[in-house]
Amino acid sequence: MAGRVEGKVAFITGAARGQGRSHAVRLAEEGADIIALDLLEPLPFVAYQGAIQEDLDETVRLVEKTGRRIIARKGDVRDLAGMKAIVDEGVAAFGRLDIVCANAGVMVLREWQDITPEMWDDTIATNLTGVWNTVMATAQHLIDNGGGSMILTSSAAGLKGQPFLNPYVAAKHGVVGVMRAFAAELAEHNVRVNSLHPTGVNTTMVDGLQDIYPGFLQRHPALGATLGNLLPVQASEAIDQSHAVVYLASDESRYVTSTTFRVDAGTVAV
Repeated sequence: MAGRVEGKVAFITGAARGQGRSHAVRLAEEGADIIALDLLEPLPFVAYQGAIQEDLDETVRLVEKTGRRIIARKGDVRDLAGMKAIVDEGVAAFGRLDIVCANAGVMVLREWQDITPEMWDDTIATNLTGVWNTVMATAQHLIDNGGGSMILTSSAAGLKGQPFLNPYVAAKHGVVGVMRAFAAELAEHNVRVNSLHPTGVNTTMVDGLQDIYPGFLQRHPALGATLGNLLPVQASEAIDQSHAVVYLASDESRYVTSTTFRVDAGTVAV
């Protein structure tokens, strides 16, 4: 069933690789033009390499391969004014905005006593304030267009406690609050707002943490039970999350709003 978002325009943060790239390509395959943003700079405290310009260029290539248009820019979700300028540029070029994917995020993996105020602040600024900024930069465009869909990427860690991810868990729980607040207030404008809650996803971010977890679990073996999935899979693929994004972006979900949408292999139930 092609063309599920035909003629629509989507804004995606963290679009250079991983889930963001996957969302961009899937939405383009279903008929959407894309406005893409990514930081393209290293971040302190994270144990994996950040996206670079070549990654964003590859997203552009893959979207254009589908026959759809894309505007891709370097930008920071922590900078509301800068992000709004990029969104406004995209809307001026494409004429509308229908879909928002607040996907950008970072993960700092540490035991609680090793978390510094700087780690906390950076994680909250990107994963929570960055999501709020994304909504603030885009909501009026959706209202002006007569409605639309916002998909805010949270996590399974936004619905349950997980060890060694203290600021990440706090931020992702906060995303649920942001989602519910905006869903209530924007509903009168036919703007739907939902949060997406993946289990672990096979991306560069998760791959970069795989060597760290075993040491933590050796010191705290009882906590390992909180990290599994009900289904017999260690992690999902980015495309699994993108299928959910297409559904939430499309008219198939026209009466779905203020939901915590789980593609989590059952991990929240563990």
